[in-house]
Amino acid sequence: MTRVVVSGLIHADGVAILKAQPGFSVEVAPNEPSDLFYELLPDADALLLRTQPVTRGHIDGAPGLKIVSRHGVGYDAVDLDALNARGIALAIVGDVNSRSVAEHTLMLMLACAKRALVSDRAVRAGNWAYRNRFEPVDLHGRTVLVWGFGRIGRLVGQFARAFGMTVLAHDPFVPAEAMREAGAEQVDDVDAALARADFVTLHAPKVGSEVLLGRDRLAAMKPDAFVINASRGGQVDEAALVDALDAGALAGAGLDVFDAEPPDVSKPLFAHERVILTPHSAGVSAESARRMSIVASQNIVDYFQGRLDPALVVNREAIGPDGLAQSP
Repeated sequence: MTRVVVSGLIHADGVAILKAQPGFSVEVAPNEPSDLFYELLPDADALLLRTQPVTRGHIDGAPGLKIVSRHGVGYDAVDLDALNARGIALAIVGDVNSRSVAEHTLMLMLACAKRALVSDRAVRAGNWAYRNRFEPVDLHGRTVLVWGFGRIGRLVGQFARAFGMTVLAHDPFVPAEAMREAGAEQVDDVDAALARADFVTLHAPKVGSEVLLGRDRLAAMKPDAFVINASRGGQVDEAALVDALDAGALAGAGLDVFDAEPPDVSKPLFAHERVILTPHSAGVSAESARRMSIVASQNIVDYFQGRLDPALVVNREAIGPDGLAQSP
């Protein structure tokens, strides 16, 4: 019997794929963090993870573990070196939620520009005169710096151009010609581009403890500019962001990811009226949640049937061909 442990709630269609597989025993630990998940882990042959952290100690304590399948594309909370040492495959879902994240990014841009939450509160409080403060601004004619021009960044650029925005793109791994074909202007000097941008939206991968927008770079932005982060937590210095907003050095921010998740909501960031917050939900629309659950579950089935797509295995080079598939 192959024991599959699912950490966190996933769409029922994904769970159904696992439960329909002959020879599979499926256990779901629906809450995160979950003591039940860690209790089930030692006997697991396969893990399907949402955001539950998995450390070297957890991996070493699961002697039968053969594959970890992420319900998403990020894997910051998984000890990849420990998986590599054991030859355990780490699979992701590929390009199933790029459009959802890009749409969410535009939502944050619009909500910031149009002062959506402040306007909503004003109406509910009977403050109809708020409309005379003329605070909302248009996207049309503005400039957005898309930092990271992969699948999500390109879609954000496409959506932004539909609003009549000028798109700057910074990504050392994407050729200038590809950016031009997508209607974006390549910028190599990101610091110079920050001074031009009315919006800066992050879509670059997290590299160690690197902070993309620290205090100095935030200070280089326009005082009427907005910061958007629907990529990875820790890429914006949260304390410096609050200081810049309080000083009038930035107009606002839209954040879907945070240094710690769930975050400490007692911090000043979470009471700031110029910040729009969402709970790391950019990639989990109803449609994308179903797609992710299906692909993440199918990756586990495919592994044990000897046909897992190598393109979905992030550590395929480290573990070699023997780690890519269980013999059918």
